[in-house]
Amino acid sequence: MARVTLQDIEKSYGDVHVVKRLNLDVADGELVVLVGASGCGKSTTLRMVAGLETITSGELKFDGKVVNDLSPRQRDIAMVFQSYALYPHMTVFENLAFGLRLRQMPQVEIDKRVSEAAALLGLNELLARKPAALSGGQRQRVAMGRAVVREPSAFLFDEPLSNLDAKLRVQMRLEIAKLHQRLGATMLYVTHDQVEAMTLADRIAVMHEGVLQQCASPNEIYATPANTYVATFIGSPAMNLWRVPTAHQTSPDVAVLGVRPQDLLPCSAADATVNLRVEVVEPLGADTFAYGEAVDEHGKSLSDRAALADTDTHARARAESASVVRLDPHTPVRPGELLPLTADPARLHKFDRAGNRVS
Repeated sequence: MARVTLQDIEKSYGDVHVVKRLNLDVADGELVVLVGASGCGKSTTLRMVAGLETITSGELKFDGKVVNDLSPRQRDIAMVFQSYALYPHMTVFENLAFGLRLRQMPQVEIDKRVSEAAALLGLNELLARKPAALSGGQRQRVAMGRAVVREPSAFLFDEPLSNLDAKLRVQMRLEIAKLHQRLGATMLYVTHDQVEAMTLADRIAVMHEGVLQQCASPNEIYATPANTYVATFIGSPAMNLWRVPTAHQTSPDVAVLGVRPQDLLPCSAADATVNLRVEVVEPLGADTFAYGEAVDEHGKSLSDRAALADTDTHARARAESASVVRLDPHTPVRPGELLPLTADPARLHKFDRAGNRVS
């Protein structure tokens, strides 16, 4: 398997800069997930690695060799798209074997590779069927099998689970995780779904407006987000961001406090770090979520746009939505109440006016 290195990669369409000075190193056998909102440049990045988009500037290397000018075929990669792109008139076996036949591989080797891929992905009973007779999950496994038989140096996945329903997405996430464990393959995976990113990745690379914001393990991304964008993108419900209350100011550099909904606990009014003016209560069985406006001890909003007008755009945008706390389902709370909350200071996240994490 290959080590994939993106060094100062940029992509522009005229005056529109889609990817900006991207530096990323995917180790041999590593699964790195590119995640971000629509339009952040993640799919364009993947297509540049595949050779389907030209690179405006920078160097793309496979095992130290610059491959900018190599065709997709010469790069020895296999790509799995959101669309299954199966040939409807061919059986599963023929779909898996088609690319190998184009390479004029001996039939004995084709049979061997198809058999191994079918066993790996649970397709043995489906080899004689055509795509119309398959479920969405089965079609996606065939699409992955078509990549597996190639035995490429790297696998590229472009939002492969977007067309599946929620239950199938969970099943296919497990299939992809098992596939990575069994093959030990280098994989670059693109998604906008943070759950896919957290459950699949060795490392997550978060992109925003063409810029890499942070690349780290799922645990590190969640526990120590580099800035307010990462803090609010990773985690569901999103992290609360508030203007620093006067009583809790510890440094002129700290302009915004972040706290995850599960790290807030109901308390007495005297011990409150913040108060939630409850607007909506969502009972979900195992948990209850309470949404509302965060206010300080004087009733002044900590999360309105005006309060964060001099801080970064990520914090302002997040402040426009309701604050949220995750509660035990037996906690008595109703809309219209003022709920006092406290948080362990060690679990508070501190950001400066530019939105960057303050250590």
